[in-house]
Amino acid sequence: MPETSSQPAPARDSQAPGSSRPDSDGYQPGDFEDAFRLAKHAVAQASTSVFARHGVYEGQQFVLRRLWREDGLTPGQIAKQLGLATPTVTRAATRMEAAGLLRREPHPSDGRLVRLVLTDRGRELEQVIGPEMQALTEQTLAGFSAGERAELIRALQRMARNLTGD
Repeated sequence: MPETSSQPAPARDSQAPGSSRPDSDGYQPGDFEDAFRLAKHAVAQASTSVFARHGVYEGQQFVLRRLWREDGLTPGQIAKQLGLATPTVTRAATRMEAAGLLRREPHPSDGRLVRLVLTDRGRELEQVIGPEMQALTEQTLAGFSAGERAELIRALQRMARNLTGD
């Protein structure tokens, strides 16, 4: 029978193999991952809540935002821009069509394709959700100077390029 003890187990070194110790500024490799995950989750949850109040559900907001920028894209074009599989966008479009946010139209030059076109309701939501998202952005970046905001955007864009090679 294994021996048990009421004494706490000795603390393990939580550093991953090959990771470095904190640098002179106190940065530890896990700090970035934790901070990024928490911020990403908080922003995504708040954004999803804004869209859901208007009947736009998880994942649909990304399709809707692309169509607000450029109406009439094909599911394949949207999928490429969002880094998703085309069937994922097609399923979202089916639900959005049923909700009255968009309609499918034949592509003018390629009969095999369809274009996703916003309905009046889908277009009107931009006027409602847009200001709510701007307020959310302001809340998210409260306390950041204009220069810090610009630097944050550049840093996020650089991170994406580092990982995608773009």
